[in-house]
Amino acid sequence: MLTTVWATVRQGKIELLELKQLPEGARVLVTLMLDEDAEFWQQAGNESLNAVWDNNDDNVYAELLSA
Repeated sequence: MLTTVWATVRQGKIELLELKQLPEGARVLVTLMLDEDAEFWQQAGNESLNAVWDNNDDNVYAELLSA
């Protein structure tokens, strides 16, 4: 199972910002998100979420629940 956690780089070492128990020698996959890329990915994520949550098709569920 993949788990994503926030981390930062200090003096060339990756430091997790959340406490996670990792066994010694655990293999990890690191995805770099540089500051200049962060705004793009945040905007892209917001657009995707809005497409899912902000649509009139979901109004039918609200109508069914209030009946």
